[in-house]
Amino acid sequence: MARTKAEARQQLKDAVDRGFGIDFEPPFPQTTGELRRSAVLILFGALDRVPADPASGEPVPAELDVLLTRRATRMRHHAGQIAFPGGGVEPEDADITQTALREAAEETGLDPAGVEVLGTLPEIHVPVSRNLVTPVIGWWRLPSNVAADHTESVEVFRVPVAEMLDPAARGHSVLRREGATHRGAAFKLQDRFGGHTVWGFTGMLLSSVFDGVGWTVPWQPGSDFEVTG
Repeated sequence: MARTKAEARQQLKDAVDRGFGIDFEPPFPQTTGELRRSAVLILFGALDRVPADPASGEPVPAELDVLLTRRATRMRHHAGQIAFPGGGVEPEDADITQTALREAAEETGLDPAGVEVLGTLPEIHVPVSRNLVTPVIGWWRLPSNVAADHTESVEVFRVPVAEMLDPAARGHSVLRREGATHRGAAFKLQDRFGGHTVWGFTGMLLSSVFDGVGWTVPWQPGSDFEVTG
């Protein structure tokens, strides 16, 4: 486990460089139509002054956090869900990392100049939105204010990673639709972040990153979080 911010950054970088698997099982994979390339920014940092709840323990530095948003309820896909900032590739984007940074700046107001890109993960097919998504791992090295744009995002959170690693926050989402039930990795945020459940693509991707970096704390599956989507 990382004891300092520098160690956390290096562990992230090392994990991205060596590569690791992404455990993503789409709940309803039957879709048709042209696929669109897109990117999300998984941005870690240690810049704010809101440390993790001490009850979460110290698997990582208490000030280490990850940037999440809550999507507007009017969005066509993943409405109202907790998500990473991101979106589709535009013609002016030089590469996929620029897509992630541009979209994050639009949705949260962050300054891309303060983000160090540590690398990218393999492209992931998300059938429900017909996207081929490249996760971009970033490290927030310079301060930057963030706020929701109220177009795509209605809230922006900097969630302490230690709280998400807390076994008490771990569980599985349960999505029931059309007679089928789908379960996936999920996290329950604390009340000061609205008590939201992080699930779906975001939950499974975060779980895989934590596993790949080596931050996951042993936990006992058993908590189920009913979700709709």
